[in-house]
Amino acid sequence: MPLLCARGVSFAYRNRRVLEDVSFTLDAGEVLGLVGPNGSGKTTLIRCLDRILEPEGSIRLDGRDMRSMSRPEIARMVAYVPQNRGVPGSSTVFETVLMGRRPHLRWSVSEEDKQAVSDALSLLGIGEFAARRTDRLSGGERQRVLIARALAQDARILLLDEPTSALDMRNQIEVMALLARLAEDQQLAVVTAIHDLNLAARYCHRLLILKEGRVIGSGTPSSLLTSGMVCAVYGVEAAVKDEMGVPYVVPIRPSENENLVKTP
Repeated sequence: MPLLCARGVSFAYRNRRVLEDVSFTLDAGEVLGLVGPNGSGKTTLIRCLDRILEPEGSIRLDGRDMRSMSRPEIARMVAYVPQNRGVPGSSTVFETVLMGRRPHLRWSVSEEDKQAVSDALSLLGIGEFAARRTDRLSGGERQRVLIARALAQDARILLLDEPTSALDMRNQIEVMALLARLAEDQQLAVVTAIHDLNLAARYCHRLLILKEGRVIGSGTPSSLLTSGMVCAVYGVEAAVKDEMGVPYVVPIRPSENENLVKTP
């Protein structure tokens, strides 16, 4: 049984449809990359998967209909990592990551909660920053804090909205490699919106390509990333090469002919 199953997910802001009939499944241990141009619906889809937004269609978490679950039940199952924000500057790293324990907290912070925070910090390699204020961290370090907060939540599904958008090249690679490792080692299902097609091709098991709120393609990076697809989705002429068995996209110029191509 898939850990996450979306069927016919659609959403509109007032009269403007931004998602239309999106369907996919995701197993534990997999990373799914949501790719597509700005305004294609990636962030909206992630917010629907966390029930920040109420979409049409069906979303099931480990076989359970999300609509039958309470907010605390969802929070114990799904953790949301927003774009590089939402880190209070006046808080320490430990306090920020402790916020991820909110779905489990009772009257006070338990030793189990403290241990979960320490374990998450250690796993992310930021244990030495526990007492440091978050406004004194680099962009890459703050992103690790957000991911640690999600891990402390003990959720099985991680949703990340462009986790590499504000990072330099090294930190982009480290964050994506970390997500792939966490998915495998912790048996998590990871959904990440990402703009960099080459990072997506290297670290995501499968891609869901969106354009104007619709699914244009779903499958492995090798099956989807072609010059025709890049032209159809992004309006860019590109060469797609093979780099050690992984597709590598080299943009060339804006295209004057954006013909939609049929995809797997």
